[in-house]
Amino acid sequence: MIFEHEIPSGSKLYFGESAKVKREIEFISAELLENIGFEEIVTPLFSYHQRECFDSSKSLVRLNDEENNEVTLRADSTIDVVRIVTKRLGRSTESKKWFYIQPTVTFPTHEQYQIGAEVLGGSFEEVSKTTTMLLSEMGAEPVMQISNIAIPHLLNEKYAVSLDVLKSMHIEAIMAAELSWIEQLVRINSVDDLNDLSAFPADIKDELEKIKEAAQNVDYAKMVVSPLYYAKMRYYDSLTFRMFEGNSLLAMGGIYSIDGIEAAGFALYTDECVSNKMNKGN
Repeated sequence: MIFEHEIPSGSKLYFGESAKVKREIEFISAELLENIGFEEIVTPLFSYHQRECFDSSKSLVRLNDEENNEVTLRADSTIDVVRIVTKRLGRSTESKKWFYIQPTVTFPTHEQYQIGAEVLGGSFEEVSKTTTMLLSEMGAEPVMQISNIAIPHLLNEKYAVSLDVLKSMHIEAIMAAELSWIEQLVRINSVDDLNDLSAFPADIKDELEKIKEAAQNVDYAKMVVSPLYYAKMRYYDSLTFRMFEGNSLLAMGGIYSIDGIEAAGFALYTDECVSNKMNKGN
């Protein structure tokens, strides 16, 4: 029996203090992003292209348009923002920096509010520093985890380590690979661990060097390295970062390519940011 006051599991309800905190976070973020040259965009809730974002389309909420073409609810904003700006808006705008404040929806009834931004031609350093600036304004001091999705792909395609094993971070199975350097790769956790890369083959070493350079350029105090982390969004192809405080994932971003367009972006997970701020009593 479903009571008249019930809401579906995974959907969001904000009221009173939580609604106020959410509004403040969104207002501060919008003001800061506008001040550093971003323009705002609100994309349609319905999309034809969401399945291109995910390794599996099981998370998408599907329906059909009037011509019976499959449509899904917006589960990710990045691909739609990049395509709308470059293909639909085209010559009507010269802006390369866009932000959005809108929810995503995944199957069966999971809502997630996000504050995100995409920079066409942007760099890892730019988007990671912008993310830390926004979180600092919210009173958060998260740990930044830097990864490089090219490493899991190399391990799978060249060194026969199962991508499923890498996605699940099954450490024992990864360590079982007959590679003299695999244990050293698994044990990398800090920027200092990247000082001596002589044990690794050239291709893995090159990708680890990218992490090292990115960490030095960002120059963030609370930083860890996770070279085996696999970002589940298809468009990520190189450096990514995640921001944690306690057990909460507050943000994620990185550099990517969509339809040959190089870009960088991030998303703050508003729901986690609201909870984090309220738990601190800020």
